[in-house]
Amino acid sequence: MNKNKYSEITPQILELSKMCEAQKIPAELYTKFDVKRGLRDQNGNGVLTGLSNISVATAKKIVDGVEVPTEGKLIYQGIDVEDIVAGFLKEKRFGFEETVYLLLFGHLPNKKELEDFTRLLMDYTWLPTSFVRDVIMKATGKDMMNTIARSVLTLYNYDDNADDISIPNVLRQCLHLIAVFPMLAIYGYQAYMHYEQDKSLIIHKPNPSLSFAENILHMLRVDQKYTELEAQILDLALVLHADHSGGNNSTFTIHVVSSTDTDTYSAMAAALGSLKGPKHGGANNKVMGMMDDLFKTVKNPKDEDQLADYLQKLLNKEAYDNAGLIYGMGHAVYSISDPRAVVFESFVKELSVKNGREDEYEVYAKVARLAPKIIAEKRKMFKGVSANIDFYSGFVYDMLGLPPELYTPIFAISRVSGWSAHRIEEIVSGGRIIRPAYKSVAERKPFIPLNER
Repeated sequence: MNKNKYSEITPQILELSKMCEAQKIPAELYTKFDVKRGLRDQNGNGVLTGLSNISVATAKKIVDGVEVPTEGKLIYQGIDVEDIVAGFLKEKRFGFEETVYLLLFGHLPNKKELEDFTRLLMDYTWLPTSFVRDVIMKATGKDMMNTIARSVLTLYNYDDNADDISIPNVLRQCLHLIAVFPMLAIYGYQAYMHYEQDKSLIIHKPNPSLSFAENILHMLRVDQKYTELEAQILDLALVLHADHSGGNNSTFTIHVVSSTDTDTYSAMAAALGSLKGPKHGGANNKVMGMMDDLFKTVKNPKDEDQLADYLQKLLNKEAYDNAGLIYGMGHAVYSISDPRAVVFESFVKELSVKNGREDEYEVYAKVARLAPKIIAEKRKMFKGVSANIDFYSGFVYDMLGLPPELYTPIFAISRVSGWSAHRIEEIVSGGRIIRPAYKSVAERKPFIPLNER
């Protein structure tokens, strides 16, 4: 095949694809056989497939035998995330490092444990000799999630004990990946901008005296400068994205792949592939695209009637990408509120004021208020809808000067800590390969000799 045609959809491929589309299973069969599509029942409740200590997201309680929606809660190792955030903010310090410790080891570290662990993470902030030049700088691409995955899989080749799944070795591997994910993402982005966008190439090494969040800004920015508020909000984003129960798609992927006893690098690459999807970690990019379209097409974004009309058009597949979705609204678990969005929102407003973008924030706030009502009126809902953290995170990252190419990688930089905790939990507690059932609905057919077809 001519390499120039490699990316083309040829007439032959187009014709063959019609036979693929014809394989679609009728929707009524899923109802007939009571299939839990997406491992969820008709009310949106996840099918119980495992047990976990690490985290849980809740949005309902039982009152007199009846499920009642409640404000959303996210719990890390038994501790409410809102309490964790309030705790380190009150003490005016960063919280991501202790959140990683909590997820991995099940308790909050004391001062010495936190200092020792932070130092250990920094000790693992290194890449093999010439790795940046030979791996990251070569075969650059526009999608940093793929770039990170390729780097992670390549690190397998530099590990003398890559396939050892003993807990000490897996913990070592996980700590190394947690430490270097920011480097893989940021250096990958800088290589892409240099080789494919003709920008100057400037690479900063991590500074051992800085926090995890500070180092991200330090490595990314040419002048290495940032404000205390910027670092604080990025740290908060890392804390809020660190884990979200074992049932989210990428974390479930970690459990599924780890249950095969594969190596850590393969498991993490699989999770990265899951998180990349716009229905999962890529949602904040969709929110930003939607809001950009809103500001371009709505004459007066401050007018609630005009905003409501635009939101109606989104649901009617008449605006933005014509997908019929209001991005950043709704969640598989939460109904009344997403606790991460609630925590984040107050800082979003503060940052918008500091950046002179308060008018934009007010539009976001109005959409967050109007959209749930419009969705509820338009569609049959099995539970309530509210703004999720993705609705605000893209706006925050934009105000922090983070490029859109790094929005989902920032999610991964945080979530690799949760993936690590769940991988270890699966190895020590799982024991059986995860294999859900699929029912065949294919008709039996006879084999027909080639010359008779």
